Amino acid sequence: MAADGGEGMTRDVAVLGVGMHPWGKWGRGFVTYGVAAARAALADAGLGWRDVGSIVGADTVRGGYPGYVAGATFARALGWQGARVTSVYAACASGAQAVDTARAQILSGLADVVLVVGADAAPKGFFRPAGGDRPDDPDWLRFRVLGATNPAYFGLYARRRMAVHGDTLDDFAHVKVKNAALGALNPRARYRKAVTAEEVAASAVVADPLRLLDICATSDGGAALVLAGMEFARRHGAADPVRIRAVSTVSPRYPSTVLDLPDIATDSTAAGPAPAVPFRESIARAAYEEAGVGPGDLSLAEVYDLSTALELQWYEDLGLCAEGEAAKLLREGSTSLGGRIPVNTSGGLASFGEAVPAQALAQVCELTWQLRGDAGDRQVAGARVGIAANQGLFGHGSAVVALR
Repeated sequence: MAADGGEGMTRDVAVLGVGMHPWGKWGRGFVTYGVAAARAALADAGLGWRDVGSIVGADTVRGGYPGYVAGATFARALGWQGARVTSVYAACASGAQAVDTARAQILSGLADVVLVVGADAAPKGFFRPAGGDRPDDPDWLRFRVLGATNPAYFGLYARRRMAVHGDTLDDFAHVKVKNAALGALNPRARYRKAVTAEEVAASAVVADPLRLLDICATSDGGAALVLAGMEFARRHGAADPVRIRAVSTVSPRYPSTVLDLPDIATDSTAAGPAPAVPFRESIARAAYEEAGVGPGDLSLAEVYDLSTALELQWYEDLGLCAEGEAAKLLREGSTSLGGRIPVNTSGGLASFGEAVPAQALAQVCELTWQLRGDAGDRQVAGARVGIAANQGLFGHGSAVVALR
C-alpha cells in the first residue's frame, strides 16, 4: 500500500462510488434492488463492471438459496467476468462485515477495486428466525422461551432506560420527530413525511411503552459501494476521495469464559457476567482507536435505530455524551441537523425501515454523501469525519469510520 500524503503507511481505502435502490415495498426480488444499487455505485465511481476485481455480497436469509450466496448471485446478474466472489452473513451487521472483507482484500493486494452489495426483499411484519424450529438459534429461543419478539425486546430496552436514566415517552417521540424530518429530505427514504410528537403518542401501542411510530418497519431496498486502494484512486483521478479509515467488528469480552450458557439476547449480553465494556461501546472504542479519532472529532453519526429508545442508547455507547445523558443531548438539539453532532441525517431506520443486508452499506452511503458535501438539504456544514454503527446477532456488530 502506498504512503498517504507523506504521513506513512495507512490502512485507508477510498470510497469511489456509492449507490442505492430506494427503500419501500416494491414487490420484486432482492437481486433487482442489489443490481440497481451496484450499477448506480459503478456509475458514481466512473467505472464499469469489468473494472471490478472482486465482489462481496452481503447475504439475506429471506431470499432463498441465492440469498445465501449473494456475492455469486449479484456477479451472475451483472454478468460473469472473472471477478473474485465472496458472500458474507452477519445479520444486521452484514453490510459492514462485507466492507471489512473488501477492505482486507484491497489492503492485501488481492484486488484494486471491490464492489460491495447488499439488498433485501423483506416480509411483512416483524422478522422471524429462518428455518423453522431451531433450538440452537438464540433468536428462536428468545421468541419461543421468553416470548420476546423484536418489538417486545425493544420495549424492554425502553423500560430499562426509563427506569435507570429517567427517559420519557416524550424523549422517545422526539427521536422519531427528528429522524422523520430528515427522512422527508431524503429521496431514497421510504417514509418522506414529517411527524409530530402528538402523532407518535397517538399511534398504536406495539410493545409498551413503544408505539408504532417508535419502531422501524421492514422494507425492501439495496445499497452498494465501490472501494479501491488509494493508489488506484489517485490514478483514477480521485485526488481527495472519502476514505474508510477504520472498520470495527469486535466481539463481546467477558471476565470469565467458564460459563457455557445459551445467548438469548440479540446484543449477546445475556450469557455470563457483564463484560468489562458493554458490547456496543466496545465496537465504537475499537473503531476510534484504529482510526485515531475520538467522539469529539465527529461531524456526524449514523446509528442503528431499530427503536427510538435504542438510538438514545447509541449516543452513550458512541461516547457522544456521558451515560444517562442521551435524552439531555437530544433535548438540547445537539443531535439535530445544525447541532453539535447530528445523528441519522439520512432519516435512519425510522425513515427507511430494515432491509437487513443493505442497511450498514446505506449508512456508509450517507457518510459519503455528507463528507463530499452532496447531501442537499440535509447537509452537515463542513463535515469531515463520520461514524456508522450497527448491531447484528450472536456477537456480530460493526462500526465504520469515514473521513475526508
